[in-house]
Amino acid sequence: MKTEIAIILGSRAEFLKTFPVMLELQKRKIPYLFIHTGQHSYKGFCESFGVKRPDIILTPEPTKSSKFYSKVWKALFWNAEVFVKIRIELNKRPDLKYVLFHGDTMSAATASFASWGATNWTKKFKSVHLEAGLRSENIMEPFPEEIARRMADRFSKILLVPTERALGNISDYTRKDIHFVGNTISDSSKMALKLCKNKKRLSKDKFALITIHRHENIKNKERMEKIVGILESIPIKSFFALHDNTKRKLIKFGLYDRLKNNKKIEIIQPLDYINFIYQLSECSLIVCDGGSMQEESLIFNKPCIVMRKATERQEGLETNFQFLSKFNVRATKDKILEYLNPKFKIKKSKNPYGKDVSKKIVDLLIKKEK
Repeated sequence: MKTEIAIILGSRAEFLKTFPVMLELQKRKIPYLFIHTGQHSYKGFCESFGVKRPDIILTPEPTKSSKFYSKVWKALFWNAEVFVKIRIELNKRPDLKYVLFHGDTMSAATASFASWGATNWTKKFKSVHLEAGLRSENIMEPFPEEIARRMADRFSKILLVPTERALGNISDYTRKDIHFVGNTISDSSKMALKLCKNKKRLSKDKFALITIHRHENIKNKERMEKIVGILESIPIKSFFALHDNTKRKLIKFGLYDRLKNNKKIEIIQPLDYINFIYQLSECSLIVCDGGSMQEESLIFNKPCIVMRKATERQEGLETNFQFLSKFNVRATKDKILEYLNPKFKIKKSKNPYGKDVSKKIVDLLIKKEK
């Protein structure tokens, strides 16, 4: 069978939001080429969700959670290498009709640029950006993701948009083929929760789930001091899923021992996605700086403190259970107490991400070829 679709992924988040599309293709027996840039390790990921292993791995997968440890020069050299390798692989395949990539990572930006060049030179296929149109309107928040997502949008032929707000953000892209399909996180989280068997809660009592890993945060000592102070104020048991690069910076800034010695905070290894979704569905509070957890907070109606100056996922801020910290320590501590007050009630809100999104995406691509 001809392989007409290539999927290029690199980070864990990209895989976790794209595997439902891959499963939908497998369900319909539509062959696809799975190219992994090697940005993060996918060890165990494919097996957990029934997705085939990558057909091509462009660079060796890292053994730890971070490939670059926030070193820009390493990232730039890696991007250049991946760009060349993607171009070579795509130009080998005359039957390709679509090249898909997801989100706002370095892998997505590099894939968009590499496939754009190949598209314009060979006129063979269309590049497709999943989760297009997100904007924080601040180039440095988050960095480099805000740059990467804009780049991916500019160099793609087809933009698949996750929310109505995102659709409005790219209303001036008049030469693009734009479709509002929803966010695949709805499919991912639903599938992961169904796979949760014999999982144990991190605590039998109320607990908070914490992750901090954004580059603009962990490289800033003042921000990390504020974040640690806020975490120390949480009155319930908290579990901090600590990434390698975050730990390195906490140690460098002399903050790690404060967290380690705090009896209410337990440092744990990052959880696999299935266990993570189960714990998120059971927790009483989320503290994060990543984008996906903001989305999952909306899906599972969990109070969420967003440790950022700005966010591209503003939909949650329109509810009464997501709060953008902006590193205002006093206001953030007050909001945590408000969310954990037994009298606090989450107001009903519409899930902005839709459902059966992966099916819509595959239907759309098939329809375009008829």
